[in-house]
Amino acid sequence: MKNIITLCLLVLIVFSCGSTKTERQSKRVIKGNWVLNQVTHNEKGDYNISLLNDANQDCFEGSNWQFIPNNNSGNYSLSSGNCDNLQRFFIFTIKEIDPTTGLYNFLLKPTNNKRKSETNHGFRIKLTQLSETNMQWQQTVSVDGKPFTLNMNFTKQ
Repeated sequence: MKNIITLCLLVLIVFSCGSTKTERQSKRVIKGNWVLNQVTHNEKGDYNISLLNDANQDCFEGSNWQFIPNNNSGNYSLSSGNCDNLQRFFIFTIKEIDPTTGLYNFLLKPTNNKRKSETNHGFRIKLTQLSETNMQWQQTVSVDGKPFTLNMNFTKQ
């Protein structure tokens, strides 16, 4: 009897810590190759925007991304001729933040090719749209004490 109760408690703990059905579906949809087509922001004017502490906005537009959800890893390569187009690696997680709106937190941590982070620094981004063909990330930062929202629009290849 003790063994059955222990087993039931163990199963309950395992299933309560797992991903939600929506998160698993999101990982299936995100799997594959994507192109970051456009980076926009909510403020008028020209800004020198650096994404992921890596390169400027122009380098990221047209960049190629690959997501491998079975091990929560991926990579991207910048595309502009004036940018370092070496492959970059990352790990990611998707967490549903509000089941009624369908919004997710997307956590991305740059790593080396062996999935080890040199800085242990990551980025929290809202995954505001995800379909079989399109994805949008939204990140809000502070500029002069005011919110500054970046939108990154992807299409699936």
